[in-house]
Amino acid sequence: MQIERIQTGIRLEKRLVKVLKGLAEAKDLGLGDLVEGILLHALEGRAPFSPATLEIVASLRAIYGLDLTAADAHRLEEAP
Repeated sequence: MQIERIQTGIRLEKRLVKVLKGLAEAKDLGLGDLVEGILLHALEGRAPFSPATLEIVASLRAIYGLDLTAADAHRLEEAP
């Protein structure tokens, strides 16, 4: 399927990006492809990851010290 992609200027939490890049590498995907897949699943209300992938995510979260959860999503403030 042919699509048109654009550059974005989004800013993300540093440790979250490290986990995403690590997961993309583990899955042999580009970061953009991984994010597209996550978003397409989320927009349909579907979980984007298998149990095996969640194990990889858990390891990467521990490695990079990512302790944020979905409950934190609306409470994040950028440091001055």
